[in-house]
Amino acid sequence: MKLDNRGLEPPQPMMRTLAALESLPKGKTLSIINDRRPMFLYEQLDEMGCKYETAQQEDGSFLIEIKK
Repeated sequence: MKLDNRGLEPPQPMMRTLAALESLPKGKTLSIINDRRPMFLYEQLDEMGCKYETAQQEDGSFLIEIKK
């Protein structure tokens, strides 16, 4: 599942991501693209026990792969 959060103002990207994670089956991966590194989201993901990797893209955005 892929979610493009570019162009949204905080906290919309985090809210959209958390809502998408709720319906994501365990063991699946959610890919999100954000304009900024989602520092507050990382805390939530740690609490939820999700694994994640972040990679900065050439256009300055961030691709975050989140495994539930």
